[in-house]
Amino acid sequence: MKFRKIAFVATDVPEAQSALRDLSDRYGNADTEDADVIVALGGDGLMLQTLHTFMDRRIPIYGMNRGSVGFLMNEFQDNDLPERLNAAEITTLHPLRMEATVADGSKQSALAINEVSLLRETYQAAKIRIHIDGKMRMDELICDGVLVATPAGSTAYNFSAQGPIVPIGAELLALTPISAFRPRRWRGALLPHTAEVRFEILEAGKRPVSCVADHSEVRNVTDVHISEERSVELLMMFDEGHSLDERILREQFLP
Repeated sequence: MKFRKIAFVATDVPEAQSALRDLSDRYGNADTEDADVIVALGGDGLMLQTLHTFMDRRIPIYGMNRGSVGFLMNEFQDNDLPERLNAAEITTLHPLRMEATVADGSKQSALAINEVSLLRETYQAAKIRIHIDGKMRMDELICDGVLVATPAGSTAYNFSAQGPIVPIGAELLALTPISAFRPRRWRGALLPHTAEVRFEILEAGKRPVSCVADHSEVRNVTDVHISEERSVELLMMFDEGHSLDERILREQFLP
């Protein structure tokens, strides 16, 4: 695949803006509607934002780290960019679709690349009933929250909540409790990527719960359905030998 029309997007931090000016001068800056590829200059937050913004385009996105963490980004270099793009490996991701019912009866939907998380809104623990593919699997989880993570998101909030790191090609989703009180020893579950997860909020009036799909929050939910959205394909580009699979594997051996 040859990439001739490059569009750059960047965060507002000085390092990213400086890189945007230099790269635009060197390679031009195509309109995002006409581009063959989008290069995101920033951190992981910008990468997620860019993936969401161009989710309907199915356009490859290549990130270069001008932020802090940069797990989803490539190393920043200002030379040989066309060659790097043409040699890059492409990873295809599918987001999660969240369908939430709110206490007033309304419904809201959003897509998540990393995870969909449910979180208690007050000092009282949440009580959540878990259904998988229409079958009730846990009558009552008392917790601060619970989340469903994609393989790409398994190294983010999911991992911080003691959830498993999931290889990209594993076709699995991670179901992970957040500070579970009862059952105290439940560590979550690995689900097939085709699973349909439903969270039923118990005592929703007394113990309100919010639902967050990446950066989209819905408050006072009573029922949440989560499933993989196979109709949407996200294309992330990584330098040769530094694919997302390799990064996720390496993360499991860090001290």
